[in-house]
Amino acid sequence: MSRILLFAGTSEGRRLSEWLCERNTEHGLCVATAYGEQVLNDHPCAKVHMGRMDTEEMIGFMTDNNTKIVIDATHPYAKEATENIKRAAAEKNVRYLRLERDFEDTGSQETRSNISGVNKYYFNDAKGCAEALIKKAKDIHGNILITTGSKELSVYCADKDLREKLIVRVLPGKESIEICEKNNLPGRQIIAMQGPFSVEMNRAIIKAYDIKIIVSKLSGKSGGYFEKEEAAYLENADMYLIGRPENSKGLSFDQVTEELNKYTGKRNRIISLIGCGMGSPETLTREAIKAVSKAGIIFGAKRLISGIVSDDGAAAKEIYPYYLAKDIMPVLKKTQEDAAILFSGDTGFFSGTAKLYEELKKENNADIRIYPGISSVSYLSALTGISWDDAKIFSVHGKGAFENWAGKFLYNVRTNKKTFMLLSGAEDLNNIGRELIECGLEHVKIIAGYQMSYPEQEISILTPGECVKIKKEGLYSLFVINEDAKSPFASHGLNDSEFIRGKVPMTKEEVREISISKLRLRRDSVVYDIGSGTGSVAVEIARLSPDIKVYALERKQEALELIKENAKKNGLSNIHVIESFAPDGIDDLEAPTHVFIGGTGGNMKDILKKIFEKTGNVRICANAVSLETFEELISIEKEFDVTDYELVQVAVTRTKPVGSYRMLQAENPIWICSFEKNTDKED
Repeated sequence: MSRILLFAGTSEGRRLSEWLCERNTEHGLCVATAYGEQVLNDHPCAKVHMGRMDTEEMIGFMTDNNTKIVIDATHPYAKEATENIKRAAAEKNVRYLRLERDFEDTGSQETRSNISGVNKYYFNDAKGCAEALIKKAKDIHGNILITTGSKELSVYCADKDLREKLIVRVLPGKESIEICEKNNLPGRQIIAMQGPFSVEMNRAIIKAYDIKIIVSKLSGKSGGYFEKEEAAYLENADMYLIGRPENSKGLSFDQVTEELNKYTGKRNRIISLIGCGMGSPETLTREAIKAVSKAGIIFGAKRLISGIVSDDGAAAKEIYPYYLAKDIMPVLKKTQEDAAILFSGDTGFFSGTAKLYEELKKENNADIRIYPGISSVSYLSALTGISWDDAKIFSVHGKGAFENWAGKFLYNVRTNKKTFMLLSGAEDLNNIGRELIECGLEHVKIIAGYQMSYPEQEISILTPGECVKIKKEGLYSLFVINEDAKSPFASHGLNDSEFIRGKVPMTKEEVREISISKLRLRRDSVVYDIGSGTGSVAVEIARLSPDIKVYALERKQEALELIKENAKKNGLSNIHVIESFAPDGIDDLEAPTHVFIGGTGGNMKDILKKIFEKTGNVRICANAVSLETFEELISIEKEFDVTDYELVQVAVTRTKPVGSYRMLQAENPIWICSFEKNTDKED
């Protein structure tokens, strides 16, 4: 017996049915057409009835199913259906709830027109819209897109001149197509598709069918109104809009679910994920304070619990000093109490909220609510008057050892005039000061916020040297100001003279640039530079992004030292120097995404075998100077299952001054071979 009866004709109606199913609540579900039934998900809790009903039929249906509460989620323009449901509910003394489509973002007609710049014409109903189009039909040099469905097509199709200019977009159901045919619309004028329609899809239709006017209802966000409006603006089409029915006011989705919870006696517990700002109760939002005070269980780091819970009068039955999902989830599974979980700062700013939220979503017995807080960057900005909209945001809080983040830190400071940093404690500040001095950045200015929002709060302007001496433990946030910052590198291209050479062979500048281009690197690539020599290729690659990781493999001691010197000279900490005669040493490294082979010592095939054993997705570029290595490059395509194989010869000729003339000086020709081993492409 379906004591709850839902008439669904909108996406909100389908969503409400899914909500009831998730809570194992049986309900009757009425849809008007077979297509409406097709788009619903099968579930044992939803008893579907397909077909239109008049008032008397609805009364009989409610009687047969012992209906106690009816929800009207039909389309806001389905006036007749709504009136029938209301009359039937009144006759049977059944409680009636109207689920309103979300119109909140629609705004006033005047406001929306000013925002979009689209020419708009408003009408009370389809008849008025059709009459205006009929008068204008002969002057329209293009077509008219009808997006209001099939029910009222007859008012537009009655006039032959207007009908010939119509392109109608209807649902791909039998009933809709039959209405189109009944109104003498040929197939070329019918687009039978199920939404939602993106801006790009609407634009494509406008261009493909030469649309000059779009006819739409003011159907709000759920009805795809704004995607149509933006497409009209971008393609210079006018909009004829049918206004919202005055009698369509009802309850929001949340209000309806709240009423259903009261009726069924069921209520999902509420789990609130709360951003606590800096940790002082004064910086919490009113919503967050209310959520904390209502929670039966509270989780959070000790400093947050002691700073917030004790001051706001929370009546929690249990308080746990946990903030990790692995600790919180087992407790939540043992109880149905409402819970509040406290996070420092803002829930969307380097917060543990996201990970816990994903875990909680797997549970079907909770309503999860997120309350944002004040982030450390906005708080420090407010205390210092330094804007953060142009700052590079960087967090090392909880990132572990200094070497894990030192490279990115230096890159950000070198390439940004303003860098915001969230630290774990005094040790991070000490490491930052030392690294800035070592790398010649002792001139930068550091604005430090200590224990912000707490009584011991301090704002200090520090030099790198002063940072090294800080011993006071606590939470630090920084603005690092570098007035001499230079824009980040957009490409490779160092001159050969910029490398420390010694007597070790080096891949020359022009060959280096072509080879790196052939690698097609990404900003997060893991690269092997095998036979690295002076490290010139490794350095050029590492400079492109702090997120690139380069493993420079080399067996000669002199070369190993040169690689380290060249990396240090360029301020690079994302080059890892490995003493190895490849393929030895490769097993101990993470799998590469890209490999450059500058020298093999005759082990080309063994190196490739080892790499392909380690990963099935890698791009490789190899250089050859000798004929023997050239022969190995030729054999790769035959002996290995590779794609995108390319072999080119590069001959570089430089000029050098001889007296008052410049003479040509040819370099040794180089063979550059590139290819991929990509299992994804093979699939």
